[in-house]
Amino acid sequence: MSEPYRHVRFRWWQPVDLEEVSEKLKDEFEISKREMPSEGQEISLYKDQRDQLVVVADTLQASLGNFRANLSQNENKPFTKKDQKLREEIFEIYTHARPTPFPWQWVPEPEYETE
Repeated sequence: MSEPYRHVRFRWWQPVDLEEVSEKLKDEFEISKREMPSEGQEISLYKDQRDQLVVVADTLQASLGNFRANLSQNENKPFTKKDQKLREEIFEIYTHARPTPFPWQWVPEPEYETE
């Protein structure tokens, strides 16, 4: 394992309720909210989908949006039990490895080590 773990997971039809996810994970992980303010006159399909949660375990962190989760490490280290738990929780919420139901842009999960 030479590079830090990085992987993206997706949710398709229904957006994730970030408040619900925050409530579910707050007892086990450090959570912060990243708000992206927008202009009142803005025309955008994604205007209401800019907020994100950042969930941090020991060496693994996840940036969660309504349809995508980015899992990453700052340094290449083995996953702790807490990191593995965060990974499992994210995989339960964001169930797909590609952004669309169509059979392209599939990204396999990189290998990782555990303690």
